[in-house]
Amino acid sequence: MASDKMEKIVALAKRRGFIYPGSEIYGGLANTYDYGPLGTELLRNIKDLWWRMFVQKRSDIVGLDASLISHHKIWEASGHTAGFADAMIDCKNCKARMRADHLLEDCISKGVNFSLLKQTLLSPNNKTFNNAEKKILDSVVTTNKVEGLSVEILNKLILFLKPKCPNCGKIDWTDVRKFNQLFPVQLGIVEGDKGLAYLRGETAQGMFINFKNVVDSTRVRLPFGIAQLGKGFRNEITPGNSVFRTIEFDMGEIEYFFDPKQSNWQELFEEWKAEIWDFVIKKLGIDETNLRWREHANEERSFYSERTIDLEYKFPFGFKELWGLAYRTDYDLTQHMDLSKKDLTIVDPQTGIKTLPHVIEPAVGINRLLLMILVDSYREEENRVVLQIHPKLAPYKVAVFPLLGNKEELITKAKNVYDDLKKDFMVAFDDRGNIGKRYMSQDEAGTPWCVTVDFDTLDDDTVTIRDRDTAEQERVKIKDLADYFSKKLQ
Repeated sequence: MASDKMEKIVALAKRRGFIYPGSEIYGGLANTYDYGPLGTELLRNIKDLWWRMFVQKRSDIVGLDASLISHHKIWEASGHTAGFADAMIDCKNCKARMRADHLLEDCISKGVNFSLLKQTLLSPNNKTFNNAEKKILDSVVTTNKVEGLSVEILNKLILFLKPKCPNCGKIDWTDVRKFNQLFPVQLGIVEGDKGLAYLRGETAQGMFINFKNVVDSTRVRLPFGIAQLGKGFRNEITPGNSVFRTIEFDMGEIEYFFDPKQSNWQELFEEWKAEIWDFVIKKLGIDETNLRWREHANEERSFYSERTIDLEYKFPFGFKELWGLAYRTDYDLTQHMDLSKKDLTIVDPQTGIKTLPHVIEPAVGINRLLLMILVDSYREEENRVVLQIHPKLAPYKVAVFPLLGNKEELITKAKNVYDDLKKDFMVAFDDRGNIGKRYMSQDEAGTPWCVTVDFDTLDDDTVTIRDRDTAEQERVKIKDLADYFSKKLQ
């Protein structure tokens, strides 16, 4: 059933112009997607809302737009060139390559008796795993989270669980090995380290290396944040599921710097946790019963992180990470200061004491927010399919129709209404087919309101407004339409 729902959402996303497969006319390119007209608008609305709420409406956060391509030493200092790797595995029969953790999570989640699995894995008679490994596996079978396990444990789990290849159905695997996710690029004609750079694997590093620039060029004082919204690139194998995990993606990240002697990191952490929850529930309009917080276990958490939690959403393919919140301590600034030999400390203007700030990082995948909105808003009713997207995020706010597409006087009047509303809102116009099919089309596009110009309009300058969610209709004067929709969107 979950797979069926995801297939329907993917089909609707393509049919209505939200998401297209990348390079489709040439057979496609794995793990890439293009956004159609509606998807482009929805993505932009999410980005604009994120930026407005976390940057423009706050006095303690400033924005940054760092380069997509950066010096290779940045990624050496951050630890990405050495440790930014996924555990990969290949099927010897069909040569399919996939992430070992995704293969195992899929195996564990499909029709497994969890209590029996836990009993078997953790049994004293099970000599495959030592006691330390069994302690780790206790968390795995409880949360179904395999990410972060060592290659040794992953190989043992593959041998123990014997997962079938999802491509060919065989059980014939290579050993698990690490595969670095960074995209190297060679600048100019110079080969070797001098010409080596990387597409950024995260936006965070641009904020760390520009920390001193921001401090010197603005009036920010601790605690303050630097925010960035932009592309990241990770050369990884993904398990499908539309745009949930792709090699090119949009990130919204904030590095919130503070003096650990002046600010309590636990309190700041809880404040950010509340901010994130409030944004997803109240601003994006997501059903909170589909959300949960998950604490990272020690083996999963990055070594430099004091604490990491994920806000997860219940997608049709299971609870998956949506928004990460981590206390990164002073690891990144320390690393860049050590390798670059540049002083990245900040001086307290009141005490004159130098401080190397610590940082809390809330980071979200914008594409995942879009996919979550499509999933959460999807409804199948008796005679229609509808996306109940929050009106502020909907690609089109209003659609305008003439009642009949072959009556010139109705079409002319409807186009006048369309042109007037277009000054203030994203508006669609449609005069094709019958009115019922036009309503259904806009329901699938998530358009909150449809305005119909009929023969009564020609007499009294009123139109019918149909509400997407209730399908109820009311008559409103044309001159009052802009004010009507503005109030609805407040």
